[in-house]
Amino acid sequence: MAATLILEPADRCCWDEPVRIAVRGLAPEQRVTLRTSLHDEKGALFRAHARYRADARGELDLERAPSLGGSFAGLEPMGLLWALEPEKALVRLVKRDVRTPFAVELEVLDGHDPEPGRLLCRAQNKRGFLQPGVRREPVRAGRVRAALFLPPGKGPFPGVIDLFGSGGGLCEYRASLLAGHGFAVLALAYFRFEDLPEDLNDVCLEYFEEAVDFMLQHPEVKGPSIGLLGFSKGGDLCLSMASFLKGITATVLINACVANTVTPLHYKDMIIPKLVDDLGKVKITKSGFLTFMDTWSNPLEERNHQSLIPLEKAQGPFLFIVGMDDQNWKSEFYAQIASERLQAHGKERPQIICYPETGHCIDPPYFPPSRASVHAVLGEAIFYGGEPKAHSKAQVDAWQQIQTFFHKHLNGKKCVKHSKI
Repeated sequence: MAATLILEPADRCCWDEPVRIAVRGLAPEQRVTLRTSLHDEKGALFRAHARYRADARGELDLERAPSLGGSFAGLEPMGLLWALEPEKALVRLVKRDVRTPFAVELEVLDGHDPEPGRLLCRAQNKRGFLQPGVRREPVRAGRVRAALFLPPGKGPFPGVIDLFGSGGGLCEYRASLLAGHGFAVLALAYFRFEDLPEDLNDVCLEYFEEAVDFMLQHPEVKGPSIGLLGFSKGGDLCLSMASFLKGITATVLINACVANTVTPLHYKDMIIPKLVDDLGKVKITKSGFLTFMDTWSNPLEERNHQSLIPLEKAQGPFLFIVGMDDQNWKSEFYAQIASERLQAHGKERPQIICYPETGHCIDPPYFPPSRASVHAVLGEAIFYGGEPKAHSKAQVDAWQQIQTFFHKHLNGKKCVKHSKI
């Protein structure tokens, strides 16, 4: 019997869904190598491989069979996805156009390294970013430049604004995936996109207030409040939004600072200065990557008093997602500052989830962990930290935690369907 590669779901699924990979029709105890590859929209190639041994019936199921080596080792049912590595160093896998899927090619070859033998079978797994029925609407409302993702079915739906960091542009892949779990999500750009400012200078909170108003006035967004999801620089912007703007009752921060960073923040007649930094303290790793950990001063120092965001003014709870090996800045320390400040003002202590061996860039599940990549604005190779296997597991859990938090505080639900992995 010829070998057959079996995928469940068979041909197409969403990126954040696990896929079961199995091979039938092998010889008993046959040694095989499984390979995966995909090309991003710019043509960059990503590849992974792992060595396996079939069971006595000539079958192989990655949910039960451990990898014997390769890009990863051990029982990792989704390892062939999260272990994808770029052929060209420092290229990070991101999705630029969420309307099209990534096509993941899977191959089964006879034997093990150094040179696996003939191709036994192959299959393709198309991994999309829009669940069936999810709608994408470009937003050009007043000054707001964004993309709104609406779940299938009849609304209104709990609303979330999603902000990325200092790379700028419009990043949609997290918002599009989150919409597949029942949320109306606005992926919001704030610089380096269309007619928005090219540089991150003198940010005005009124722009973000306009985005909140847009969401609360949208007929398919469930009021009277929305949630915020922010990563890195987008995280401290979300803290400022939650602290100064109305209509926000749940805020999730992924490796964020508790002070305003990078550039002054303006709101009405108020200016929040940026956290003092010293680029002279940038360090270079043995691999030649930059690390910014030591460039940021302590937010608790007197000179940074005006930069601290008064999060005690916020109307709703916080969830801090923390990578304990974040090499960009001291995310765990910042989360503790937030907790102590809220408790000192008699407010609810935030939920803090810390992930060991996890770096700065915590993406949705199955994105290959980005330990280092070229920054979109700086043009330099930045070291972000994290160990791939631990970071990958953190991404799966954090994604579920984010959904649970928003369902609880925006929709009154207590749980979500958890991943099989």
